[in-house]
This record gives sequence, structure tokens and C-alpha cells, in this order.
Amino acid sequence: MDDPASLESVSGDRVGRLLQQARAQADPEGFLSFDRWMELVLYAEGLGYYSRPRSPFGPTGDFYTAPQVHPLFAASFAERILGVRVQLGPERPFTLVEIGPGDGTLLAGIVARLGPQLDPGQDVRIVLVERSTPLRSAALLRVREAARPFGLRVSTAESVAALGPFEGVIVTNELLDALPVRRLRWDGSAWRELGVRFGPSGIRADQGPPADPVSGPPLPTAPPDGTVFEFSPAAEGLVREIADHLVAGVWLLDDYGMDEDELLQAHPDGTLATVRHHRSGADPLADPGETDLSTFVNWSRLRSVARAAGLEPIGDRSQAETLGAWGFPRLFEEALARAGSSEAEVRLRLSVKNLLFGFERFRILEWAPVGRAAGFRIPT
Repeated sequence: MDDPASLESVSGDRVGRLLQQARAQADPEGFLSFDRWMELVLYAEGLGYYSRPRSPFGPTGDFYTAPQVHPLFAASFAERILGVRVQLGPERPFTLVEIGPGDGTLLAGIVARLGPQLDPGQDVRIVLVERSTPLRSAALLRVREAARPFGLRVSTAESVAALGPFEGVIVTNELLDALPVRRLRWDGSAWRELGVRFGPSGIRADQGPPADPVSGPPLPTAPPDGTVFEFSPAAEGLVREIADHLVAGVWLLDDYGMDEDELLQAHPDGTLATVRHHRSGADPLADPGETDLSTFVNWSRLRSVARAAGLEPIGDRSQAETLGAWGFPRLFEEALARAGSSEAEVRLRLSVKNLLFGFERFRILEWAPVGRAAGFRIPT
């Protein structure tokens, strides 16, 4: 990669300041682990990718997520959330939280569908947990607008922990794949940390020292030499935080990933990907702060961490299967009846095809506190 000074001259002071922060966090040999690099280039306040004024979503951004494809996605979530609300008891306080709501499209759609089905005066609060200042502002505006006709309270929080113990539903959609990951490479005898290294000639991807001890599930044992293994301590920490504060209710988690054995076999070089202007790549050093980074979720580790933290699975299916179980076919038929024209019907059918078949690697996991899951399961 080019020298940081030349990068600054091309992309402006923002990239220069971002690289300066990264260099300051490197060890004496100039090495910075990949999770620290990913944290900075995505989330550094005022500098990282998600801190930019420009939205990453939609045709003028870098990628689409399912909520941008069609409102039926949010409507399906609303149907599931309403079922949990009824099961918990409509007389009890209820909190609906989305962690990483982005620009608020999903949560606004959920609220618009959920609002008319709530009785006036019910103790319901809507909370956004979003660390990006620009996205938080956009999401809060959009969700408050959707909630206003129903008199629902909408607020933000710094974290799930800031809410204290609560009952309700937590939603995360395409969040965990964008949380910082450690990347390790097996050198034939030990796991070594991967990351970036600053030197006199610039910055480059490099291998660092032997990996520090890992908390949680053990690392794979003696894979083929050169195997790259990715996992997210940040995601695992979020699982534990949710388990500590969701007293009753369900966490609805939608993301893409694979089980650990499948990841090791199908992706021995890892799953790290970049995206910018709807084009994918693989260089994590390209255009820092201007390019999204993501990896597949390691479902095996996450399930293990969730069980140890006190969450039990009540659903674990593909996105298409889960939407079907939540009432998507009925919602689709209702939308067809309202289409109004053959052209609108064609657009609807194309959007639905994308939702059901364009997200084939996505799964929706549903977790509830151990001992409190009875009644929340939907039959397969």
C-alpha cells in the first residue's frame, strides 16, 4: 500500500488522521492486530466508515440490506414481535431494541406495522442502540416519524447495558458481520495474529506475534498449515451483554455466516470482504475509512457463547424459512391485493424473489433466556 503521507494527499486529512491513530496504537514493531484496525477504519469517531455523513445504504451508497429491498421484510419482523408481546402479556412494560439500526429503515417499518396493533396507553418503548453519530441521527428521525401517530416513545441508548434489565425483543440485522474480528493464521505449530504493520515504506498486511490466549470456546486444533481463522470478541461480548439484560423475551438475529467446520473447509483463507460502490473486493487496506469491511459470522462459536451466557435457541433457520414461519406468505398476498397495477405487481414479485432467494447465506436465529423460552417457539 502507498505511504500514509501520499494517501493523505489523495484522500484528504481525514485518512491521514485515521492512519495516525492506527499508527499510535501499533506495538513498538509497528504491528496492529486486525480487530484494532477494523475497529478504527469502521468506527473511529468522525473518521471511520460508519462515521461519514454519507449513508452506506441504497443506490447512492455501497450496499443494500434486506429492509431496503421491500417493507414486507419489516412487516414480517413486526408480526413476530407482536406475537412475543402477546406472550409476555400486554399489561407488562415492553421494550423493543434494535442494535445497529443503521438509517432506521427496518425499525421504522416495524413500528409502522406494529403501532396500529397496540392499544393506546400500553407501556411500550422503542430504543435505538447505534454508535455512529450520523446514522443515529438519521435513524432517530425516521423512527420517531413512524412512531408519532401511535404515541410511542422513541429514544437512543449507548448500549444494551445502559437500559438495565428489561422484557421485550432485541433486533439485530446485518450487525455481527461488521463487528471487528481477530484474524489468526496457523503456522504449523501455533496460531499467529494477523493485522497491519507500519514501517518506513508505508503500511502493509502482515503476520504478527503468536496469538494471545482466547476466552470462550477453544480455537480449532492443528488445521492445515496456513489456515486463517476469524472470530469476533466484540460479537461474543454483545451476546453476553444481551444475556445479562434481557430478562424475558426474544433476540431476533439476522446475518450471514457458516458453522465453524464449514468455514474452515470452504474458506481456509478466511472470509474477509470489502465493498464500495456496490463492488466487492478483498484488500482491507484499500481506501481506509471509505470502504466497508465484513466477515462471515462463526455460528458455532456464537451458539456456544450464547448457551454459556444463559440464552437458549428457539429458532435457527434460513432467512426465507423464518420469514415464512412468521407469516410472510399472508403478508405477500395482502400486498398483492393492494398492488393496484400490473406494473406494481411485477415490482412486488421481483422484490419478494430477492428477499427469499437473494439472501441465501442468511440465517435468522431466535434466542431467549434459559427457562423463559416456553411459548415463544414457532413450530417448524
